[in-house]
Amino acid sequence: MTEQQPILPHKLTLNERKQLTVTGVTEVISFDETAVIARTQLGTLVVQGKDLQLKTLLPEGGQVSVEGN
Repeated sequence: MTEQQPILPHKLTLNERKQLTVTGVTEVISFDETAVIARTQLGTLVVQGKDLQLKTLLPEGGQVSVEGN
């Protein structure tokens, strides 16, 4: 029997084009100062920009926060 993961809520919040908060993330595949690649239960999410910093990574809630331009 295959155990399914609970479905996480999916939400994207962008504040002043400098702060992004994403929920529903199951894995951060890679990140650097120009891109963050994350896997969600609905597919892959790619965020591109400049001077990106991964500020928050909460695996239990699937929340990721990114700051930059």
